[in-house]
This record gives sequence, C-alpha cells and structure tokens, in this order.
Amino acid sequence: MNSMEKGDVKSTYKSNDTEEWLDKVWTRPIGYRWALLFKRLHVHPNTVTVLSMIIGAGSAFFFAHGSYRTEGTEGLVFNLIAVLLLAWANFYDSADGQLARMTGQKTRLGRILDGAASEVWFIPIYLALVYRFYMHHALEFQWLGIEDTSRNTWIATGVLLIAVLYSGFGCHSRQCGIADYYRQVHLFFLKGEAGSELDNSAQQRKLYEETPWKGNILWKAFLKTYVNYTAAQEKQTPNFQRLMGMLRERYGATEHIPQAFRDKFRSRSLPLMKWTNILTFNTRAIVLYAVCLLDLPWLYFVFEIVVMSGICSYMKRKHERFCKELIASIQ
Repeated sequence: MNSMEKGDVKSTYKSNDTEEWLDKVWTRPIGYRWALLFKRLHVHPNTVTVLSMIIGAGSAFFFAHGSYRTEGTEGLVFNLIAVLLLAWANFYDSADGQLARMTGQKTRLGRILDGAASEVWFIPIYLALVYRFYMHHALEFQWLGIEDTSRNTWIATGVLLIAVLYSGFGCHSRQCGIADYYRQVHLFFLKGEAGSELDNSAQQRKLYEETPWKGNILWKAFLKTYVNYTAAQEKQTPNFQRLMGMLRERYGATEHIPQAFRDKFRSRSLPLMKWTNILTFNTRAIVLYAVCLLDLPWLYFVFEIVVMSGICSYMKRKHERFCKELIASIQ
C-alpha cells in the first residue's frame, strides 16, 4: 500500500486516538478495500452491516463442529473456517463505517445496526460452543473425575449454559456497551458533536415516543432497543452524567464548552482508550480463536467473566474518578 493509499485509509478512521494498533495495520486497510468496492457498486453501508451479521452468525455452525479431539482433521478444518468467517465479518464491520464516512451516508439506523452486529455474531457462537461441549466433553469429565453418563452430561451442559448466558448478557454486552460509550465520549470532546455518535437516552426516548407506530413497527422496535442501550450506558456512568449536566447548565449548547476544558478531558480520557479497545472485538476474538483451536472453548468464558470483567471495572473506576475530579475543578 503506497503513502497516498495509507493517507486515504486514515481519512476513514474515527480518530487516531481511538484506533487500535491491530486495526490500523490489519482491519482498517482490508476494510478500506472492501469499502472502495462497495462504493463502486453503490452498496449502502447498512447493507454491509447486515452482510457482516449474516457471515458472523454463520461462523457459529463451524465453531459448533470444530472439535478435532473427536472429529480429527474435519474438526480442525471447521475451526479454521469459523475463524475465517468471523474475521471476514469483522472486515465488513469495519468497512460499513469506513464506507459511511467516505460517502456521508451516516444514519441513526446504521448506528443501531453497527452496535448490534457483535451481539448477532456472538449469541449464536456462544450457544454453538455450549452444543460443542455437550457433544465433546470426555476430556473435561476425565480431568474432573466425572462419569460420562447422559445425566451428568445434561447437568454439566446446563451449568455451562448458565455461565455462558451470564458471560454473554452480564459481561460481554455490558463490557462492549460501556467501551463503545467511552470512545464516543472521547470523540465528543475531541471532535465535537459532528465527530461523535454520542447519544443520550432522553433524546432517543423522545424520538421513540414521537414516531408513530403506523408504518414504523420495525423502526420503533429498533428505537426501543437503542433507548434501553443508551440508558444502560448512562446508568453505569453517574459522575460523567453529572459532569455533562453541569457543562450544559454552565455553557448551554455543548459547542460552547471551552477548548481548554475539552483538551483537559481528552488528556484524562486518552489513556483509557487502550482498555476500550481491549474490551471490544480484537482481544476477544484472538482468545476465542486460540481456545477453540486448543479445543478448550469453555476457557473463553472464564476469560470473559474473570479477566475482561476485571479490566472493565478498572476502566470504569478510572473514568468515574477523573470525571469527579473535573466536576470539582469547575464548581
């Protein structure tokens, strides 16, 4: 890729502050190529997002049948196909945003779909890994000294399913949601409203209530989901909500917030961007690929519940702490 093309790729970044190094050297350049192709074909960014959902969800079938301990070479091949499909879905998930920024085709629906993409991938993948354990668990039973009976299999699978549901909805969704929120907050103070997709639940709830049901059933459903999503983000960030309330009260419109304060917020927020990146796709996917290729997929959920939850808690504490300090500085 020549220097001009590298410059063009950078123009499709949300910001250099919020881009992960692996995305810069791998995901964004490949996503950019796809975005150029979709632009020539006049494909809408939302269509690309839907394609990423289909491909990512489709990888679940191959993850489910990827146990090479019992399936041999076929299982290993299925694992590799699953990895390739999920990586392909991620390239499209990058390309949709890059295409939207290249063409100016940014929509609220696109924001909602993009936020939902990873959920559409990971829900079937998580359930597929539960099925994989149900079918292939002899080694784990041997380690634990459990007799491999039908009753024990159902009990163990049920326990794993409960852990997986907690991992998915109690950890994954909340971790990705707050990481995305902190990135949008950072972009807001870096670039202003035009360069951020920072929404608040009150505005989204008003839009939901003002949208008639007639002819808008699907759109209303999307909006309701998004209202709940933004409300959950705000609930986790009480000090930041208080800070934003004080800034609106003091300066009125958010574009009147002094640049000096924006710079100060950015300097405190920037060190946390590496944690927001860890909590989104790349680290999660690399661990998933590794444990599935090791044929111990249940280890992924241990990682998500223990390690990722610890990182998320640390990040939230740091963010809330500096927001509290900024509140004190402007009182």
